[in-house]
Amino acid sequence: MTERRGFPVGLTVATAVALAILLSLGTWQIQRLAWKRDLITRIEALKAAPARPLAPVLDGLAAAEDVEFTRVSVVCPGLARAPYVELYGLRDGQAGVRLISACAAPSLRYRTILVDRGFVPDTVSARPPVDAGDRTPVEVVGVLRAPEPANAFSPPNRPDRWFTRDVAGMAQALRAPSPAPVFLMAETSSNPEWKALVPAPVPTGITNRHLEYAVTWYGLAAALLGVYAAVLLRRRKS
Repeated sequence: MTERRGFPVGLTVATAVALAILLSLGTWQIQRLAWKRDLITRIEALKAAPARPLAPVLDGLAAAEDVEFTRVSVVCPGLARAPYVELYGLRDGQAGVRLISACAAPSLRYRTILVDRGFVPDTVSARPPVDAGDRTPVEVVGVLRAPEPANAFSPPNRPDRWFTRDVAGMAQALRAPSPAPVFLMAETSSNPEWKALVPAPVPTGITNRHLEYAVTWYGLAAALLGVYAAVLLRRRKS
């Protein structure tokens, strides 16, 4: 590619590419701003929301209703000693795992729901006992959450450690038939006698700086245009 009549073609192309990247990053932050505001609004509303029976909520989910961040209650037979898979997680900057078990779901469409029983830090090697034959009822109050999709940076799941909330894969590993496509994030402990297991249903300490980030990216785009215009003006005068 050559420059004609003194016009900086190469500089123009580079500027256009950089400008497109900066504008796309700013627009992405604006989209994230709307998502974060909705998330914060839902979490604030959740604080005063009563628990609803799980069955009619899941029936609404089958009818394409948005049930995320709905507080529900359900009795899970044998949950305290249920088999589990371990999902990698972070809580307050500490690495650990979240124990995921299956619970029978009294729904017209779904037979089970995966329950996130809580977080165990990596500093704790012990785990709750497992007895698949135990049917002692455990009442769980928790929040329904949709699973986060995997991305290009997500490590592959392993039988001994999961890194994404793969409903179908986890349900198969736990032999849970017809699972609901959401997780029940427990607010109440399935094992109150075992203090290392900490229910953590919603994120804590949420910040919302996306508007600030968007202004930064758009500001850089404006500065880039200013520099480009100054270069063109200088070339015209020379």
